Amino acid sequence: MATEIQKKIIEELKVQPEINPMAEFRRSVDFLKEYLLKHPDIKSLVLGLSLGQDSTLTGKIAQTACDELNEELGNSVYRFIGVRLPYGVQADEHDAEAVLNFIKPSVLLTVNIKESVDASTKAVEEATGQSLSSFLQGNIKARHRMEVQYSIAGLYQGVVLGTDHSAEAVTGFYTKFGDGAADLTPIFRLNKRQGRAILKALGCPSELYLKTPTADLENDRPQLPDEVALGVTYDEIDDYLEGKEVNEAAREKIEGFYFKTMHKRNEPINVFHDWWK
Repeated sequence: MATEIQKKIIEELKVQPEINPMAEFRRSVDFLKEYLLKHPDIKSLVLGLSLGQDSTLTGKIAQTACDELNEELGNSVYRFIGVRLPYGVQADEHDAEAVLNFIKPSVLLTVNIKESVDASTKAVEEATGQSLSSFLQGNIKARHRMEVQYSIAGLYQGVVLGTDHSAEAVTGFYTKFGDGAADLTPIFRLNKRQGRAILKALGCPSELYLKTPTADLENDRPQLPDEVALGVTYDEIDDYLEGKEVNEAAREKIEGFYFKTMHKRNEPINVFHDWWK
């Protein structure tokens, strides 16, 4: 039986214990279509393609929304812009072809962030006289990637999509103002296994949605699995978010992350806020 804290978190993150994969896919597609129709000055949806499960699913949703709107309106106004943002050579570059063939983005752009990230890191280190840890350098990568996406969105009358889902949100496992920054988050409410179920239902190659999730931000720990970094498995996180019982160690870890990272899920603190106290 779910605890009271667990119920509160589930309600906040809107996770359902069970889903119809194709119905949830349709819900996300219709959400983006409705937004675009409501805001006629917006013509494109921009997303950084990391080649992981979350961006693969979000990209497919976005491309489907644009394709359907163009067909329904008899034009080619709407575009999904997929952005590759490697730091040098991406470790899982071999998955790129399969991801792109599955999504078929209207526009594909590649911006290598290595030079700008290295320059920013060097400038900070020279100014402070201190070396940035691999973890802090990883945050610079995430924020540079989002900066690039917003620049591209500005050029193409677009909005930036985020890949935040509830298994990521509950742990705060993203960079504040990096991959945590976005205009629209179409897969919010889903947990990790629900995202996999949707990709499977869509006919996505299994090697894409069964691959080990990794943020791949730290130079000294490349391709570090999310579950190793978190110290808890996605199955345990998903069970928790579906209202199931989890072992005490996993529950404490998940709830500890939730309270520690509340600042990531709220607007900047001002004098009227008291949730942080």
